[in-house]
Amino acid sequence: MDHPSQELLRDLVEPLYRGKFWMQLTGVMLILSGILTALSIVGLIVAWIPIWAGWVLMQAAGAAGRVFESGDSRDMKFALGKLKTYFTIFGVLILIYLAIAVGGMLFGAVGMVGMMGGHM
Repeated sequence: MDHPSQELLRDLVEPLYRGKFWMQLTGVMLILSGILTALSIVGLIVAWIPIWAGWVLMQAAGAAGRVFESGDSRDMKFALGKLKTYFTIFGVLILIYLAIAVGGMLFGAVGMVGMMGGHM
């Protein structure tokens, strides 16, 4: 790859490179929270999700560092792909949590109406 292209990639990845520490810290914390979640019986079912998200974020941070140092476009594509995966994981989780929350509120509202015997 020619020198101007490498400089452009380094310039584009610089914000990710500067945030590399925080990406790694978040990744480690997600992995640790997944391990702690796995200690409970119910947690075994969902513990893989934060571990996976943490691992993906750690890979993105590592690739961002490699791009900044080498200017390799393949590492840039890899880093951005891992960030996409990370945000996809959490986007789906947020949708699931919102659906559960709305379902819980509806269940609670129906239960309240039932407890009151329809007298409001």
